[in-house]
Amino acid sequence: MLDVDSPAPDFEAPDQHGNIVRLADLRGSWVVLWWYPKASTAG
Repeated sequence: MLDVDSPAPDFEAPDQHGNIVRLADLRGSWVVLWWYPKASTAG
């Protein structure tokens, strides 16, 4: 778990269009991450 006010580690993930986005490329900008459990799974 990260401490409050510590930077998030760099990672990459596909966006809604399948393009790879790296967190390092967004440094200095506001970033909101949103995720949800895989469809049709319990939880």
